This record gives sequence, C-alpha cells and structure tokens, in this order.
Amino acid sequence: MNTDVYAQKHDEFIVVLDAGHGGKDPGKVGYKGAKEKDVALNIVLKTGKILSTIPGVKVMYTRKTDVFVDLWKRGDIANAADADLFVSVHCNAHTSQAIGSETWVLSLKGNDKNFRVAKAENEVILQEENHKERYQGFDPSNPTSVIGLSLEQEENLDQSLLLASLIQTEFEKSLNRVNRGVKQAGFVVLYQTYMPSVLIETGFLTNRIEGKYLYSAAGQQEMSNAIAKSVHNYFKRQQLNVAASEFYDGDVIESPKENNNVVSSVKNSNTYYKVQLASSKNRISASAYNFKGLKDVERVEVGGFYKYYLGKYYSKSEAEKGIALAKSKGYKTAFIVGFNDEATSPRTAIAKQLSTPTSVNKSDTGVYYKVQIASSTNKISTTPSNFKGLDEVEAVKVGNYYKYYLGKTSSYNQAKKYLAAAKSKKYKTAFVVAFLNDERITLKEALKRQTN
Repeated sequence: MNTDVYAQKHDEFIVVLDAGHGGKDPGKVGYKGAKEKDVALNIVLKTGKILSTIPGVKVMYTRKTDVFVDLWKRGDIANAADADLFVSVHCNAHTSQAIGSETWVLSLKGNDKNFRVAKAENEVILQEENHKERYQGFDPSNPTSVIGLSLEQEENLDQSLLLASLIQTEFEKSLNRVNRGVKQAGFVVLYQTYMPSVLIETGFLTNRIEGKYLYSAAGQQEMSNAIAKSVHNYFKRQQLNVAASEFYDGDVIESPKENNNVVSSVKNSNTYYKVQLASSKNRISASAYNFKGLKDVERVEVGGFYKYYLGKYYSKSEAEKGIALAKSKGYKTAFIVGFNDEATSPRTAIAKQLSTPTSVNKSDTGVYYKVQIASSTNKISTTPSNFKGLDEVEAVKVGNYYKYYLGKTSSYNQAKKYLAAAKSKKYKTAFVVAFLNDERITLKEALKRQTN
C-alpha cells in the first residue's frame, strides 16, 4: 500500500490536502454509480495544482491515487510535515434529495444530526487493522463515545472556523451552491491533526442535480477553484499587507547603524524600540502561529489600521537582533520604530498611546487572566511535582474535562510572564485565557474593557 507523502516545490506555508476514502473504501455512492473516493480525489488534485502555483505555498497530499489510507495516517502526514492547514474533501449522501455544501470543524459539542454525519465518515476506522487499540476504544456508532479537543486543537479552533467560513462563502457567492453552513462535530480525521483543519462536504452525490454536477469535470474544477481561492485568502490574511509608509507612529529608524544621530537623540531611560512587522486593516490574533512562530508580538490599533510589533527593546543592539529575527522569518520589510513615553509632540503622542497599557486591578474591571497549560478527562493533584515544578496551578472542571490553569492576574503583561514560564517548562501549547467575573471571555473583549 502506497501512502507516501507527496510534496510540491515550495517550502513555506504548508497545506495538506486529504481526499476522503480510497481503495477498498468507496465512500458514498450516488449519481450513475459515482463514488465519493473518486470525486474527492479529482477535486483535491485540481485544488493542489492551483495552490502549488502560489509563491510561498507548499502542497502535500495524503493520497494521489486510489489507495486506502488509515485516518490516523492522514493526520500523521500533516503533523509530521508541521503543516499550516489540513483540508479534507468529501461528498455527502442522503435518502432524500438533500442538496448543498457544508464545512465542518472539530468540536466536543453537537446534536444528533451532527453526530450522524460524523458517524458516517468515522465508520471507516472499522476497516482499519487494530482500530480498537489505535483509537483507544472509540466507537463511531456510539454517541456517548466522545472525541475530545487537545490544547493545540482548541487553540486553533478560531482559525479552523475562519477557513471554514471562507470556503462556505466562496461556494455560495462564486458558485451559487446551497450553503448549509459551518458546523462542528467529532470527526476522527480532524482529531488526528494539530493545526487548523476542516472537512468539506462538497455536496450530495445522491441529489440528481448536484450529483451530476459533482461528477462532471467542469463541476469538479469549479469546486477546486473555490477551495483554492479560499485557502489563498486565508494564506494572505496570515501574511498581512505591510503598509509601513501610510501612518507615522514613532521615530522610524530604518537602520540604527546608519542613523546613530536618531538613536542617540532619543536614547534615554524612557526610550524603547519595537520592530514593526506589518500593518493591516484586518485584525488577527497576535499568537505565534499567525506570525511564523514569532512570540512577543503585540497588536495596536492606529488610525483605522492594526500595527503588529515584535518585542520591546531598550538598546540599539537588542533592536538590531529583533529586526534580524523578523527578517529571518521572511518579514523583509520590517523596520525599527523608536518611542519615548515622556514626549508630548504630535509625532510621539501616538507612541505614547502605543505604550503597553498599565495593569489594572481586578476590582476595577472584573477582568483577570490565567494560562491554560493542560486539559484532561483525568483529575490529578496540582502539586508542583505533577507540573514540572510549576506552582500556582489550579484544576477547574469544565464539562467532562479538567482544565489546568497557571496563575491568576488582572495584568495582561503578568499573564504573558506566566505564559513564558509555562513554555519554558515545555508546555508548548499553553495559552492565555481571560475571564470576566469568573465567566470566560475572549482576549479581545478583556483587553477592550481594560483599555476603555
């Protein structure tokens, strides 16, 4: 059985395309005997051909021929490649003349209808050898057999939902397909991956009109165009549009070595530097996965744009290291900006605005932060010996899971220090969570409340 990883020539933003089913598993069967495995493979290959022409995008496949690939192996291919996206393509079927496309992301939650859709796709594991051991007793026919979210998947859920939304919008607007929406359920193939992942049900093979469309070369090409365009739009959002010259927000220092007079004139106890990576009208999370692994990225709104800054440096040499790091990650137009907190001129007034907000007391806003370091169905003692020496760990039961949090602070800056401490202990997928009066809220809402 050939399940090699197939790659194109680029080596930056990695997209793994997964054609559902294959080999001994035909998937759904519909119009004129059309098999899901064939339609999905044709769409995937056409999609990959388009994406492989985009500079900076590398395409990989879980299969390029009619072979059977275990669901766990599909996830392993994506994880081993450290992929940025995983896109699984399927077709639907129904006893009625149901019609339309839908895109799914992984979730603990769901209703009976969602379970039935996931069950149909998950039952392929019964054809795999040692499936009981491989999937730890998971039973695709039992609605109480739950697929849980890992920390990585929970952290990437927003990005998965974003991609799913882009795909569904493109299907509806460009192809006039019936939009059945973005949905969530426990798909095994998505559970195996640790990056933003979606499963596309392109349409119903059993519908007389849609089945004929999906089985046609023209229909498959149109679906491929729409999927590729959606992935490309997602990719562009991650790259951002650099607009360094449109807004002035500090003393721009293009090269500290060549402009020592500028550096010297602002270098005092209240002066610091940041590296501007990008500027965009789009507001995205400053998480490392959005910035090619760069940590300590800050997002600041200035004049209708969002500026994305790396670090805060108090010396010329440290700022030079920061810009070198940014450029090594591909931010070729990054530049250094100098700030002075005490300046009152119009030029540096914005710089003062951009300085890190001072921490506030919980009693002022009701907002506080914790760092989630683990999630498990098992409850364990929060003694430091169980958490690599970290103290200030608490366990909170949320549904069927125990969330393990490090620290509790009303200062976002302090929360970032807790996060750094967690990551130094190899909790690589730890992330900051925010609460308002003991109810979880988004970081966006928390920071907005603390800055208003």
